[in-house]
Amino acid sequence: MKTVNRGKIILGLELNLILFHVGAASNCTVSVVQPPSLEVDYTQKAVTMQCSFSTAGCPAERPTSLWFRYGALQPENLCLDGCRDETDKFTLVNLAQNQVALTVNRLAFNDSAIYICGIAFPSSKEPRAKRTGGGTVLVVRDRKALSKELQSLLTALLSLLSIYVTGVFVYFIVLTKSKSNTLRKKETEDSQKKKSARRIFQEIAQELYTKRHMETNQQPQEKDNTYENGRAPSNYERP
Repeated sequence: MKTVNRGKIILGLELNLILFHVGAASNCTVSVVQPPSLEVDYTQKAVTMQCSFSTAGCPAERPTSLWFRYGALQPENLCLDGCRDETDKFTLVNLAQNQVALTVNRLAFNDSAIYICGIAFPSSKEPRAKRTGGGTVLVVRDRKALSKELQSLLTALLSLLSIYVTGVFVYFIVLTKSKSNTLRKKETEDSQKKKSARRIFQEIAQELYTKRHMETNQQPQEKDNTYENGRAPSNYERP
């Protein structure tokens, strides 16, 4: 990335020198703006890169647009002869009053490069009447383009998948709530059963305790009666 930025700076200086010699060295000022990057698929037949510019104090004439390409080897001057024929590799297009474009035809992988747009007023002697943009980094990717039919099919499948996922999610929520209610009901029934068993056990224990207490109270009374019955004849035998 540092190498690319260094190359763009060096190339900008070189291009400004070239643009300086396009016209002689008026208060004309030009500024140029380009998209920083553009990524396309190699299956595209052509790609167009735009270049916008603004002027201040410049002649009313149409400026000259120049394009340069900084690739793997060295800078290239593009369309010095105008490039107006669509059969050419490159084609210049005037989109608006302050906008031009370069079209790269028969796109290939080796067309990946930095494309720099230059705007100049040859009749102006002002150095600022010749400027270049920051460059557009064109990247040609090895990625097959999807047809409209396939895109529509994928969109439909994605919609169906979304509906299915939503349905499964709703079903899962309902099932979870149902299981939770069933589990809560079962816990309530178990708790009631435990309370009922505990109550029965307490009643049985209370009944056993009551019987034991009654038996304990009856035994002393029987002993007292036996003792009294044993002493009565003895008293009776005495004169």
